[in-house]
Amino acid sequence: MSSLRTVVDLAASSQRVRRQLGQAATLGLLSGVCAVAGFVCVAYAVGQLLADDPSGAVVTRWTLGALAGLLGGFGARWFAEHLAHEASYELEVVLRRRLADSLARMPLGEVQRLGAGRIKKIVQDDVKSLHNVVADALPFLGSGVAQPVAALIALGVVQWRMLLAVLLIIPIAFAVFSLMARDYGAQRERYNTANENVNAAVVEFVQGMPVVRTFDDGRASFGRFSTAVEEFTDAVAAWMATTRSSGLLHRLFIVPLPTLLIVAATGVPMLDAGWISLTDLLLALLIGTMPIEAVSPLMHLTNHINDAKAGAVRVTELLNAPPLPEPDDPREPHGSAVHFESVTFRHPGRDGRPALDGIDLEIPEGTVCALVGPSGSGKSTLARLIPRFHDVDSGAVRVGGEDVRDIATDVLLRHVALVFQDPFLVTGTVAENIRLARPDATDAEVRAAAEAAAAHDFIVRELPDGYDTQVGERGGLLSGGQRQRVTIARAILSRAPIVVLDEATAFTDPETEAAIQQAVARLTRGRTVLVIAHRLSTVTDADQIVVLDQGRIAERGRHAELVAAGGHYARLWAGHQQAAAWGMTGGRTREVTP
Repeated sequence: MSSLRTVVDLAASSQRVRRQLGQAATLGLLSGVCAVAGFVCVAYAVGQLLADDPSGAVVTRWTLGALAGLLGGFGARWFAEHLAHEASYELEVVLRRRLADSLARMPLGEVQRLGAGRIKKIVQDDVKSLHNVVADALPFLGSGVAQPVAALIALGVVQWRMLLAVLLIIPIAFAVFSLMARDYGAQRERYNTANENVNAAVVEFVQGMPVVRTFDDGRASFGRFSTAVEEFTDAVAAWMATTRSSGLLHRLFIVPLPTLLIVAATGVPMLDAGWISLTDLLLALLIGTMPIEAVSPLMHLTNHINDAKAGAVRVTELLNAPPLPEPDDPREPHGSAVHFESVTFRHPGRDGRPALDGIDLEIPEGTVCALVGPSGSGKSTLARLIPRFHDVDSGAVRVGGEDVRDIATDVLLRHVALVFQDPFLVTGTVAENIRLARPDATDAEVRAAAEAAAAHDFIVRELPDGYDTQVGERGGLLSGGQRQRVTIARAILSRAPIVVLDEATAFTDPETEAAIQQAVARLTRGRTVLVIAHRLSTVTDADQIVVLDQGRIAERGRHAELVAAGGHYARLWAGHQQAAAWGMTGGRTREVTP
């Protein structure tokens, strides 16, 4: 319960939520007491009516008392539910804002490691489960706690013999309750894991729909989705199988009828013997079932609490995730030179060799450095250390002569523009996506950036609403080349002196590639550039080319020097030339004569 209590305490730090929670709890307790008082009055009113010499005035008083108690209990319960639901919605707002703030302060690499499926489950599903607890738990204090306790007290005060009769069923009820809770923790963990896997598979399946529809034969993304659904179904089926017997016992005993039978079977002989009065028997029949009726709501509430406990653990872990450390005495970078000093880095949670091992690399201000090498050699990891997606394990990354860890994050990100090979746009208009770099930019500045990125023409000629055209989720209403040019326009608008390019033309057609190359040339003019290159022909003019292999620098130099050296780069260049010399014709490959 500690994680659940922590999360609720976080929400209760809002004065309004704390006040509403207290009021809802008080009203919930009051509703239970009022309901019992109302039924006690009903029993005495009926008992007076059935007496040999009924008094109209007494019957009226008991009837008015019954109406006041029952209506008061109903009103208090309704108002408690209203306040609890208001507090629960406020809880969602508070937690989601804090989760968003925590995600915004975490290292970007850690956010990527968590993945969209897990983050979605925490921010949406787990927070929703906490909403259910707050909305249902406090009003339940009336029907589930105060009401049965008040009923037992009333029976004990009025007629202790009938109290003993009612208590006979309670041990049976709690035995059934304990049986249903058997192995709950393991089953719940399996269910939650399977549910999380389904979420992740759905996100992957939907986001990769174009590729899935084109290539998937049922064994890739759709196969993973199907497997996740099957595992979830198996988890639910296994859970239901383990609770089948206890569920039957629940339907037999955790209902009012057994208690009524026991009360009648013991109360009628007592009445005949003169041990109890008719009013005592009526009272036992009216309120004696309340303790057993509270068990089912208690079980449902327990399920909500257990759901919330698992969700609260994940919410608390994310809220307590270490943020990217901010410097106590932030420094301003001087210039745009980049320097990697003996950098070693290992991805969190991964064993084996480091992703980067002893990297020493200097990129002078205003120069272009190209990173090349086989997949998995550490190119993207090295580039993403500049904007602090991660912090190095040892060594230092310096921008403008200052360690990036000593530069405030917002200042660092204003110095670095990122253009990835998989361009990402947020849901909104074209102009809003470009303006992400500088929210205060004017329309003229947005247009100038688009023109420099070779994006203006397609925006005004091909898009229905020009700069006000909605790009769709992840920019899905635009082509890949269009998305890339919009992201380049965003980078140009940022005016960042350092540009990191992760093969901006990797998946474009020749015509689009030419336009993007021109845009990239404008973007990088006069800036310090680190470019990750898969097409070696795009970086032959780089000021320096760095060849990475297994996280280490294998070679460095200019294109002609590296080719002449006959090492790693020369082999990569030979492979690139061989690949470029092949074409496709008539469904077969043929070598093209230069």
